[in-house]
Amino acid sequence: MKKKDKLKVHPIIGIRPIIDARQGMLRVRESLEEQTMSMAEAAKKIFQENICYADGTPVEVVIADGTIGRVAEAAACAAKFKNVGVDITLSVTPCWCYGAETMDMDPLTIKGIWGLNATERPGAVYLASVLAGHARKGLPAFGIYGQDVQEVEETVIPQDVVEKLLRFGRAAVAAASMRGKSYLQIGGTCMGISGSAVDTDFFEEYLGMRVESVDEVEVIRRITQEIYDKEEYQKALEWTIRNCREGIDKNPEYAQKSKEQKVKDWEFTVKCALIIKDLMEGNENLPEGNEEEALGYNAIAAGFQGQRQWTDFYPNTDYPEAILNSSFDWNGAREPYIVATENDTLNGASMLFLKLLTNRAQMFSDVRTCWTVAAVKKATDYELEGRAKKAGGFIHLINSGATCLDACGKVKDKKGIEVIKPYWEMSQTDIRECMRATQWCASDRGYFRGGGYSSRFMTKAEMPVTMIRINIVKGVGPVVQIAEGHTIRLPDDVADHIWKRTDYTWPCTWFAPRITGKGAFKDAYSVMNNWGANHGAISYGHVGADVITLCSMLRISVCMHNVDEEKIFRPASWNAFGMDKEGQDYQACKTYGPLYK
Repeated sequence: MKKKDKLKVHPIIGIRPIIDARQGMLRVRESLEEQTMSMAEAAKKIFQENICYADGTPVEVVIADGTIGRVAEAAACAAKFKNVGVDITLSVTPCWCYGAETMDMDPLTIKGIWGLNATERPGAVYLASVLAGHARKGLPAFGIYGQDVQEVEETVIPQDVVEKLLRFGRAAVAAASMRGKSYLQIGGTCMGISGSAVDTDFFEEYLGMRVESVDEVEVIRRITQEIYDKEEYQKALEWTIRNCREGIDKNPEYAQKSKEQKVKDWEFTVKCALIIKDLMEGNENLPEGNEEEALGYNAIAAGFQGQRQWTDFYPNTDYPEAILNSSFDWNGAREPYIVATENDTLNGASMLFLKLLTNRAQMFSDVRTCWTVAAVKKATDYELEGRAKKAGGFIHLINSGATCLDACGKVKDKKGIEVIKPYWEMSQTDIRECMRATQWCASDRGYFRGGGYSSRFMTKAEMPVTMIRINIVKGVGPVVQIAEGHTIRLPDDVADHIWKRTDYTWPCTWFAPRITGKGAFKDAYSVMNNWGANHGAISYGHVGADVITLCSMLRISVCMHNVDEEKIFRPASWNAFGMDKEGQDYQACKTYGPLYK
């Protein structure tokens, strides 16, 4: 096993089958053993069939050795779970049990409780009782309770229960996957961007991560001293030359690099991609004598400063950022990395949230321009239609660097619908389509004096997407914004005209948020006007509800979202902080504080 694989310790879900401990002549406990263990097995099956880690492995689930009715059995379960490394617990029961004796008291496990809604034995009564105990002890837990009463002999789990189990499971696995990992910043603050000034307290106290810093000169040292896998470099360079179509060079002729210089830029940027990857996760195939460098930084996410000191002198790292964030490279389909351009640490963390929830490659974009219906009409004489018209316009998402190539919209599922797939579903045909849709344009030397290449494609597909952003507000702490919506298509001439109004050599996506007609979601302009930073992280799918659940686990308030209220799922104790959902969230997060403080 390679060293980097040894570091991939996945979070484990532990299921605690809770039972009425009363025995005696009526054999109460004995009559419930089979039903209680069947609930545990059913929950395990749901988790393992529907939740994967980011590397595609089905989630690992363990069940206590037996039912838990008294404190000694709860302690035995806790000992087993500690021994195997359980981070997440789900307690399940069809009946009344002794709450304080059987509850999970570990302050670091993420806790859920499923109480069966049936009348024969009051599982819901236990659920309410033990949730009250969790609230009193300051140990938030998620309560899972079906809407409809079930018959005692029913074995099918209601859909609303399944949805809550999976929302809890996905978010808990995402939260626990960050524990003990690193955010690696290569360089430091970029162009005065707030998010690129790393806040170590945020990563340590809210995410359970550490921050590691490497000066960009380390990349130059490794290039100069050839501290990289030379065999992989040759493979990567040949693949890059064969598959990366060069696009336009918008620079005036006197500022354009020669053909020979451009070849050197490709060689340089390919080496940068390999080295950034090695810095993140290590590489046992480095030349002999570089055992220290081979270790890496155990980084689950990274950022590269680039501008301006690097890019004023060296080719930019748009190619490394784009290819690493994609779900494939010269080795074929593989788990996407998270590399934030401009070392925007908060957008990198936002991308990480979305990747861990969806297991898909992520987009990093400037939230560049809001085009209203009137503005589009004035500029192009075109009347917006469909989702863009309903939203009162759209937001132009564009950035030179870290958008995954999967976002081109050329990959389709079995029904012919454009999607972004998990990497393990990516075929060679899918990879070819992404590369054919992408051009690599010589970088704008007004921005990037050192040259390099920027990816160029337009997302020509209507796909459901979710855009999020973490911001840190003094006196409040971290907050998250969420906007669900769709990428949209525009007529080619209209899209081309608008694209040329900004940088024509960068990847381009048109985003129409789903509006509610009020507040921050009155229309597309309101979303843009309320967005808290210059960047956003964008994921395939409408996953805002999962993001809200994840944020509640991490004690991060959500300040803006357009998720339907009935989909919001937070710990049960949030209900004790008033009747307003947003107010509950702020007060609960403030009261409980960071998860790892």
